[in-house]
Amino acid sequence: MEVGKVIAVIGDEDTVTGFLLAGVGHRNADGANFLIVKQDTQLGQVEDAFRAFTARDDVGIVLINQHIANDIRHVIKDYHQTIPTVLEIPSKEHPYDPEQDYIMQRVNMFLGGGF
Repeated sequence: MEVGKVIAVIGDEDTVTGFLLAGVGHRNADGANFLIVKQDTQLGQVEDAFRAFTARDDVGIVLINQHIANDIRHVIKDYHQTIPTVLEIPSKEHPYDPEQDYIMQRVNMFLGGGF
């Protein structure tokens, strides 16, 4: 039987908690599908989690807070796969800025327009 794909979340505590309460959380022997990024979380740990989530066959979407995505922008720009799809989302403390969103930048480039 084919099993659906999960959503991975990289975000601040409030964002990840909200998605976990909505039922997105998944934990097994291989690990979890979420990473809570706090003040003391090392940048390398966030980069490793992003690479691990995008390499997993069971992940269909990676949600990442935009302010965290900005910290690992160099890693995100090197990611060129369609699935899992990487979506940048706002957090409670940091509003969404479409000019910083890599997906929106690419859409803008293809359409030749401005924001």
